[in-house]
Amino acid sequence: MRRFSRRGLAAVGLAALAALSLPQAEAHHVPSGPDYQATEKDFAVEHFSANSINVNNKFLPVPPGTTFTLTGTVGNSAHQVVFTVTELTKVVNGVRTQVLWDRDFNEGALLEEELAFWAQDDFGNVWLFGEYPEEHAEDGTISAPSTWLAGNQEAAAGILMRANPQTGTSQYVQGEAPAVEFLDVASVFAVNQSTCVPTGCYDGVLVIDEHDPNQQPQDGHQFKYHAPDVGIVQVTARGGEDPETLVATEHRKLTREELDAANARALELDQRAYTMVPEVWTGTEPAVLRPAVPTDPNEVPPARQRSRKTGEARKR
Repeated sequence: MRRFSRRGLAAVGLAALAALSLPQAEAHHVPSGPDYQATEKDFAVEHFSANSINVNNKFLPVPPGTTFTLTGTVGNSAHQVVFTVTELTKVVNGVRTQVLWDRDFNEGALLEEELAFWAQDDFGNVWLFGEYPEEHAEDGTISAPSTWLAGNQEAAAGILMRANPQTGTSQYVQGEAPAVEFLDVASVFAVNQSTCVPTGCYDGVLVIDEHDPNQQPQDGHQFKYHAPDVGIVQVTARGGEDPETLVATEHRKLTREELDAANARALELDQRAYTMVPEVWTGTEPAVLRPAVPTDPNEVPPARQRSRKTGEARKR
């Protein structure tokens, strides 16, 4: 999963890539069983159904129309991330994904604006299929050099969240794109933790350790705290040159007007990607409003599918 703070790119050693890279087309294992710990090796298009855009994993739910704000610091600078779940979908590498839009602000100025593409397989694992991060320079120029999509330029989807994460299990790749030197690796650090942040107090919290093995020690490790039925509520750091700490300061449903505006902006960014990074976006289908997906085979699909509400934080 992309770090919230921007990081510099370094050359990726071929030996490291060989150890962590796996051609997705060759994966055919079925990651079944309640205790199975899926990895990037388990990717297969046939593991995703029409429900792939309904990302409702216990520790990383993203119902459309939800916005999350995390506030804190990067080094000595004030930092804020506003993460919005749109009603858009986009087909990436043969899988229909949920489109998420996030904005990174540093000292109040927009540093980066990004589209991310998530999908949940039929076993409950959440996958990352690509990112379109527009970087905003101080002189007003915009670029997107770190863009990648799974299935393009040898980029591969990775797992953001396992269906049943457990401690003492193997690490897993969250996404890999050799062309832009992107590689994130994660492992389960702790389970059943408790934490309090401005949005409330939470029990049963899962802590995930994320890092880029090719950016150590300068990049350090990030620890993301996932509250059940809510998602990320806290981010801490260990090591690194500009450690980042964040806490959840807002988690709410958007108004209809706000959601329409978010959908429109995400569509604009998707369209702009065709000219900004044609080597990645050319040949992909444009993002569209999410189709109706019936919850029962005999049910007539509604005009627009609405996701269930997330659970509430436990208040002390």
